[in-house]
Amino acid sequence: MQEFFNDYVQSLETYIMFRIKETVAKITPELTAKGRAPISLSMGAPTAAPPRLVIETLKSALEERGAHLYSTPKGEPYFREAIAKRMKTRFGVELDPATEIFSLIGSKEGLANFIRVLLNPTTVKADKEIILVPDPGYASYGEMVKVSGGIAYPVPLTPENNFMPDMEEVLANLVKDGFDPKKVKALLINYPNNPLGAIATREYLKNVVDFCKKHHILLISDAAYTEMYFKPELKPASVLEIEGAKDIAVEFFSLSKPYAMTGWRLGWICGNKDAVKVFGKLKSTLDSGIFKALQRAGAEILNSEEGDKYIEEANKRFKKSQELFVKGLREELGWGEFNVPDATFYLWLPIPPRYKSSVEFTDDLMHKSGIVAVPGDAFGEHGKGYFRVSIVCSDEQLSEAIRRMKEDGFIFS
Repeated sequence: MQEFFNDYVQSLETYIMFRIKETVAKITPELTAKGRAPISLSMGAPTAAPPRLVIETLKSALEERGAHLYSTPKGEPYFREAIAKRMKTRFGVELDPATEIFSLIGSKEGLANFIRVLLNPTTVKADKEIILVPDPGYASYGEMVKVSGGIAYPVPLTPENNFMPDMEEVLANLVKDGFDPKKVKALLINYPNNPLGAIATREYLKNVVDFCKKHHILLISDAAYTEMYFKPELKPASVLEIEGAKDIAVEFFSLSKPYAMTGWRLGWICGNKDAVKVFGKLKSTLDSGIFKALQRAGAEILNSEEGDKYIEEANKRFKKSQELFVKGLREELGWGEFNVPDATFYLWLPIPPRYKSSVEFTDDLMHKSGIVAVPGDAFGEHGKGYFRVSIVCSDEQLSEAIRRMKEDGFIFS
């Protein structure tokens, strides 16, 4: 049957999290039998219940007249209006709900389809168009570009550049690597970053906007983690706060992370109205919108006092869990110095030097101790030698993970 499917799809890798999940399912009985039932530090998804307000609003919305009829890919007016209000309140960004906002079945779906709108697919390498993507970066970015027939060119995020690379330098390196800079269609940025937790300064965001304008490159900002931060003075910004950003940028948001609504699949794209309009043409052929009751619940939580309080309390919990796990790594396991981020629920950690690769380390950690982490290689070339953990489970499980690692010999040496 393989011959029936296109070259792009056949070249794809199954998403790393699903591959890990399949492996864990196979070895769970063995791990449980030896007292090492799996502790998942892999999936980037809050495990707490969503705010009570969204659950109650969803229940009542199920009884609304017309709730079970088709919606529209663009999103119900009340959902888009709530988004516009939230963007104004949270970021000071003015948006027209009619032309500058479009609903998404989660930001992952939106990003994949937006990239599909941008690229002209071809199997001829010299003709392929390019999207600049962060490295390390969300594991699906490269595959999204690949399946749309383009090239994902890595933008190195390193401690040396403070995870905010000089884009002119990146473009110069692209030319040195033999690529045509005229083939670059877009730059994709992700701050706060997955897997690093790094936050971009407003000054850097301005530099990025200026770079994209200068080179006539579309700017795509994945802002899924903007509500997950630990210091008020480092509150993450929207790229649309930068003067003139709407001339060249679109931004993607999700309700998944801030409200623990990952399974609800609610998000939006906003920004440049022409880009949003073209994107909408594709969406109108692909889906018929989000279930109206979900939109009603999403609209309710976005501008509510309960929603803001929920985010505040969740961030306090994540910070407490981060401190607990970092203390265990340093004091019990000798991990020493590593970057402790001020945003997201991720930790980006170096593997012990006795291991040859990230995959070797995370496989050993999983099979010996039942602790499930993600090898840094999954996030790009600059992820080699690192691994990512998500501190979303209970503090008791985090403490148990440290205990097992110590007992099983996972000392940093």
